[in-house]
Amino acid sequence: MNPSPLTAIALVCTLTPSPKPSSSELMATQVLEQLAAHGVPGESVRIIDQSITPGVETDMGSGDGWPALRDRILASDILLVSTPIWMGHASSLAQVVMERLDAELSFTDAAGRPHLYGKVAIVSVVGNEDGAHKATADLFQALNDVGFTIPAQGGTYWNGEAMQTVDYKDLDSTPDPVASATSAMAANAAHLARALKASNYPAS
Repeated sequence: MNPSPLTAIALVCTLTPSPKPSSSELMATQVLEQLAAHGVPGESVRIIDQSITPGVETDMGSGDGWPALRDRILASDILLVSTPIWMGHASSLAQVVMERLDAELSFTDAAGRPHLYGKVAIVSVVGNEDGAHKATADLFQALNDVGFTIPAQGGTYWNGEAMQTVDYKDLDSTPDPVASATSAMAANAAHLARALKASNYPAS
C-alpha cells in the first residue's frame, strides 16, 4: 500500500500585510516550488493577515485566528517558517507562532508520543542585516522542542548588504548559493517526511 501523499504549509511571518510584496513570502514561494518538485504540494499563509492572538493556548477565544490555522498545520507533514530579520532577530510574528505552538506539548497520539512527532520543520530567513544564523537557530530549537524533526541543512537564507535598502524581492534573480541551499533543504525535508510517515518514532 502506498503511503498517503505529503503536504506542506508555509507560515510567512512578514510584518507586511497582503497584498504588498514581501521578501519572506517570495522565499517561501520558492521553497514551496522546490517541495512541489519532490511531490509535496503546499500552501502559504501570511500570519499578519490571520488575526493570531498572542498567547500559549490552542484557542485564545473570540477573534483568534489560530485554531483554524492550527488545523491546517496539523494536517500538513512539513512546516516552513519564513521570517524576515528585524534588529538581528526573527520577526515578532515568528515568536508569536512559536509561543502558540508551545501548547502542542500537551497533546499526544494514540501511541503516547507528542503528536507533532513525525512532522518536519524547516526555516527560511531574509534580511539586509546580520542575524540569519541566530534566527534560524532560535526557530530550530523551538520547533524541535515541540516535536518537529529538523532535516539536514534544514535552513535557507539571504542576507543583503548591511545598512542598505535592497531587499530579497528586489533582486533580478536568485543568487546561486541561495537557490542551492533551498533546493537541498526541500529535497532533504521531503525525504525525511516520507521516512517518518512510513516509520514514525517509537512509542514513549
